[in-house]
Amino acid sequence: MGDDGVKKEAMDMMDEFEVLPRLVVVDLDYTLWPFYCECLSKHDMPSLYPYAKGILYALKDKGVDVAVASRSPTPDIANTFLEKLGIKSIFVAQEIFSSWTHKTDHFQKLKQRTGVPYSEMLFFDDEDRNIQAVSKMGVTSILVDDDGVDLGALRQGLSKFVQNKSSLEKNKQRWRNFSQKSTSSQN
Repeated sequence: MGDDGVKKEAMDMMDEFEVLPRLVVVDLDYTLWPFYCECLSKHDMPSLYPYAKGILYALKDKGVDVAVASRSPTPDIANTFLEKLGIKSIFVAQEIFSSWTHKTDHFQKLKQRTGVPYSEMLFFDDEDRNIQAVSKMGVTSILVDDDGVDLGALRQGLSKFVQNKSSLEKNKQRWRNFSQKSTSSQN
């Protein structure tokens, strides 16, 4: 389909949703590209999954910030690959470092750097343990399959984000109603 075709399709898809996340966070290895960067050298020429670049540019053009959260023992290689692929400038923040925790350290740093609350984030990763840990923080999280971030994963992520946002708003309204009732019963 090509990057421009993917970008157009992704932008059309985003038009279908009434609300979009403020920040989309992506893992690198087996999410944006089909390899572990520590298995390659800075001299290699990396490649992205077929839909990744078009989706990243569509998000940017829709005004959605994009960030990286990657547990990599070779952040220098990851950064070199982002440069070589011409996508480094797309990301408003990059948290690429080794960590013994899941991705929770990365997200705490992303929240500090961007000011975006967890409930306004959408995250894509290929490891279920990261999805589970980050979901507990309140981030809408999507496990990608063997094709990495593709249009199906994007649709799933946006749908789940809207669903989570709606549930959060309903709970906030219930709490407001409950608080008002208990305040008026005290008077």
